[in-house]
Amino acid sequence: MNKPKILRPEESQPAHALWFDRKKYVTVNFLVQKPKDVQVDIQTDKLILCCKNDTDDVFYNELYFYDQILKFDSRERVYDRTINFLLRKIKPDFAWPRLQKDPAKPSWISVDFDNWRDWEHEEDEGKEEYDKYVDMIQEMAKSNKGAVPDMGDLSDVSFVSLWFSDTKLTQMAFQCQRDCYMTEFVTSVVSCCPAELKQEVNGKKETLKGFNVQLQDTILFPEGGGQPDDRGLIGEVPVLRVTRQGPDALHFVASALEAGQEVILKVDWDRRFDHMQQHSGQHLITALADQMFGYKTTSWELGRQRSTIELDTPRVTPAQLQELEEAVNEKIRAHVPVNVQLLSVDDPALEKVRSRGLPEDHAGPVRIISIVGVDDNMCCGTHVSNLSHLQVIKLLGVEKGKKNKTNLIFLAGNRVLKYAERSYSTERSLVSLLKTGPDEHVEAVDKLQKSVKLLQKTNLSLLRDLAVIIAQNFKNDPQKGNFFSLHKKEGDNEFMNIIANEINTEETLVFLTVGEEKGPGLFLLAGPSKLVTEMGSQVLDLLQGKGAGKNGRFQGKANSMARRAEVETLLRQRCEHGSSQEE
Repeated sequence: MNKPKILRPEESQPAHALWFDRKKYVTVNFLVQKPKDVQVDIQTDKLILCCKNDTDDVFYNELYFYDQILKFDSRERVYDRTINFLLRKIKPDFAWPRLQKDPAKPSWISVDFDNWRDWEHEEDEGKEEYDKYVDMIQEMAKSNKGAVPDMGDLSDVSFVSLWFSDTKLTQMAFQCQRDCYMTEFVTSVVSCCPAELKQEVNGKKETLKGFNVQLQDTILFPEGGGQPDDRGLIGEVPVLRVTRQGPDALHFVASALEAGQEVILKVDWDRRFDHMQQHSGQHLITALADQMFGYKTTSWELGRQRSTIELDTPRVTPAQLQELEEAVNEKIRAHVPVNVQLLSVDDPALEKVRSRGLPEDHAGPVRIISIVGVDDNMCCGTHVSNLSHLQVIKLLGVEKGKKNKTNLIFLAGNRVLKYAERSYSTERSLVSLLKTGPDEHVEAVDKLQKSVKLLQKTNLSLLRDLAVIIAQNFKNDPQKGNFFSLHKKEGDNEFMNIIANEINTEETLVFLTVGEEKGPGLFLLAGPSKLVTEMGSQVLDLLQGKGAGKNGRFQGKANSMARRAEVETLLRQRCEHGSSQEE
């Protein structure tokens, strides 16, 4: 909110305030004469009020609270002549003897400091003022079809989940969305039902039996908006998955929990904060890419190592990438605030908000993530409260996407630091291996690659010559027989074919393999067509491979050479059996 010119106290009009101190909350009702253009900003330590009178004089005031509050659990409601507040204390069971820190009265708000009741005497005194506030809540709930919550003690479970809008009372977001920085939270178990979780472990799909637990509220974010779900603990029980089911969050755990029991919920903060940094970073990059170049974001992915934004453009130039990176980091250095707003579905302000639409099962108010002066975006995810918490953003580059789109790859926050650490470690290893400085690594590797290619070419040539020599030695052996077998670890298909071509396979059965001794490799079976056709399938079965036969040759890939000796024995026996039959 931009601070307007403040009128002198004698020029302002007083606004009487009624307030009530509770164990966890403070309720306030300001009476204002014909306020116009009322603006309210609830901060952790203060309340900012701004409005106009009939002659458009601006009245501005900052009221510093007696103690700090949880701003995401505090709400306001503006009527024609009253402004009502519900302020959630950070310190419960702590009485406020005054509404504000400074005992001097604000310039335009006349506060009766005797008009407060602490929680120790709330049952006997101040009941009339509190009843009026309850009546106001009941009045606001008339248009709501659901039951009005119990207002007996403004408890966490009965009142924190309410949202005041101009026309109706609707369910708020989860606690993790109201306060993304909360790491521990006391709540209660609503239900616990048997369930299954399908997951992939070491490349294999497994089904884990467990329970879906619904809590009264949660600080564990269920996956959504391109953001993965949180991990954490319910008591001492690990939460393996969090999913959203309509307005509820389901926590998958391996052990059952009793419905109704109070539990302490803890979030895996490292994972949560990483997701906050990447998600807020995506919002910032998306907004500036659109503003600077007109490139719209069509989707994004928060990956385990790096994140990707799909831009609706066939190409992003290196110069644009550099300009964009400089712009996003400039916003980070400027400490731009990131605010959360909740708007009703029919609020006209939603028309100016960037969005890809609401999900079909959406319930309650619409959550807006606002990067002040930069972007307003409809989003359910967890975000940092200030861009400075992103630390830094690194745009790693771009890749060709699908259908004339470009994938922009980026890192934010701690991932950039880890990336720098890994890069430095790799650099030191290369210095040791290449015996050169970092600036000479590319040139040194280029020379090595050329040397390796030359050696490979020379090695292949020698391997071909060796194949011919091996075949000639077999042909010149007077005891050669009608079966030839060879395994060469360094060989390839051409090596095997040269040997087979040099040997007269019309009379000799040739079995050749290349590759690891007991690992995967290649094989070739060549010889009399009838014999190759007969034995080909058995060879495949024993080598657990695949291949094809044609013109007296059967060759292909072997998954394992572990039974190569068994294949060789089988073929040798078959050749000897065939020779004895001919004799």
